[in-house]
Amino acid sequence: MTDSPETAGSPLGQDDSSLAFDECWDLLAAATIGRLGLVVDDHPEIFPVNYVLFQRQLVFRSSPGRKLWGAQASRPAVLEIDGYDAPTQEAWSVVARGDTELMTDPDEMAGVDALGLEPWQPGVKDNYIRLTPRALTGRRFKVNQPDLWKTRTNDPRRASFE
Repeated sequence: MTDSPETAGSPLGQDDSSLAFDECWDLLAAATIGRLGLVVDDHPEIFPVNYVLFQRQLVFRSSPGRKLWGAQASRPAVLEIDGYDAPTQEAWSVVARGDTELMTDPDEMAGVDALGLEPWQPGVKDNYIRLTPRALTGRRFKVNQPDLWKTRTNDPRRASFE
């Protein structure tokens, strides 16, 4: 799959490139943290999650609460990751849209545990939630060079010039 028509090219003629389907999976496999978007109480919420890929599904753990409730509400969900490569001065973004469901099979949960999915935040996180992507899109683009006199010192683009 590739980017949707809305994101496949820039209206200003900038150099955007859609990522191939397998490139999106490779970037998802290499990352460990994403932002999960869910509809909770009729409004969107974003939760940072650490995750693993298990059988082409994104799996994260949760304690009881808003994230778990939202993931079980049978509404569409989205997980987004992005990054920046200082040597090439390119940024990338991958978006997985699909459905979430609670994992209940002990063998599947053991398979996820074998991949090293451990909660980062203290507390019991006994609920395993999977997001099964129905659409997977991504893009890579060249970023503007920073104005070294005005750009914040923690901006990752500066690494190319320091």
